[in-house]
Amino acid sequence: MRNLLAAGLCVLGLPAMAAGLDVTVSGEGANGTFHIELFDDVAPQHVARITELAKAGAYDGVAFHRVIEGFMAQTGDVQYGKIGADMRMAGMGGSDLPDLPAEFSDKNFDRGAVGMARSQSPDSANSQFFIMFAPAPHLNGQYTVVGEVTSGMDVIDAIKRGTGGNGAVVGQPDQMVTVTVTD
Repeated sequence: MRNLLAAGLCVLGLPAMAAGLDVTVSGEGANGTFHIELFDDVAPQHVARITELAKAGAYDGVAFHRVIEGFMAQTGDVQYGKIGADMRMAGMGGSDLPDLPAEFSDKNFDRGAVGMARSQSPDSANSQFFIMFAPAPHLNGQYTVVGEVTSGMDVIDAIKRGTGGNGAVVGQPDQMVTVTVTD
């Protein structure tokens, strides 16, 4: 029914309902589910990538490897970030798919914003993403905003924090147990 509604809205020239993600987290800090509404009209290539990886189960079992108090929680390293792998490599990998060109927008990095992680090159985002604990206006226009958390920010707030300037999580990190695409 929802697909018919979305198709009808497209025919009328109205935007279709965006895809989303339901993410179940478990660990020493966070336990629960949060929902991300994806901005397919703002960052279509990045949303397509995230949903492709989620549908393939690539995000299941991936750790929150970099978590900085008052800033953000980063996850999504499908290459090196799986629980049980050598977590010293977490944050250095991506998927087998090519990197994506930046899709910068006027969306702000406010609390709950979801952005794509990248290296120094603006066109190097692949699979990793981060979720903001607090606004970070210095990131606006510098990173691709791909969505926002619309429910479950209490789960995000409970994610086990990292240490040091880079926020590396010591010991057992919290993980995304399942990541499910919603219509």
